[in-house]
Amino acid sequence: MTVTSVDKDVDRLTLTVVAEFDAAIERVWRMWADPRLLERWWGPVSHPATVDEHDLSVGGAVRYVLSGPDGQTTRGWWRVTNVDPPVSLDFVDGFAEPDGTPITERSTMTVQVRLARHKGGTRMEVRSVFSSREDMEQLARMGALDLFVQSVGQMDALLVG
Repeated sequence: MTVTSVDKDVDRLTLTVVAEFDAAIERVWRMWADPRLLERWWGPVSHPATVDEHDLSVGGAVRYVLSGPDGQTTRGWWRVTNVDPPVSLDFVDGFAEPDGTPITERSTMTVQVRLARHKGGTRMEVRSVFSSREDMEQLARMGALDLFVQSVGQMDALLVG
């Protein structure tokens, strides 16, 4: 697995996942920039993603649905706040109603993706900042933090070759 470190800092309300890939930075960037590739790793294996909308410009939106084996679905959205291909992407991530409308009563998190050339490949750091300790703990109880780490691990197979 490419994940080299995971730092859950409850005091700072952050989850930082660092991964290293034997792939050029442009190829790793495509994992975020190409909605068909994003679908292949964004959700855990048991809950694959389908991307309905994908606009990585500032102010743009990404809307997706995760589908579970029992037919249950979870919808989510991103609002892009900063983008500098192929080195950085910042967005707000939240839950959505079945029709894709953001759920304003549920918390959001800000996500910062940083890519850098490293040892002939690419180092990726994804830092999620939670709205509150309660929100972070709730997502941890749901298993979402561990599932995200597993999801990032799926990028390996997509970058081979």
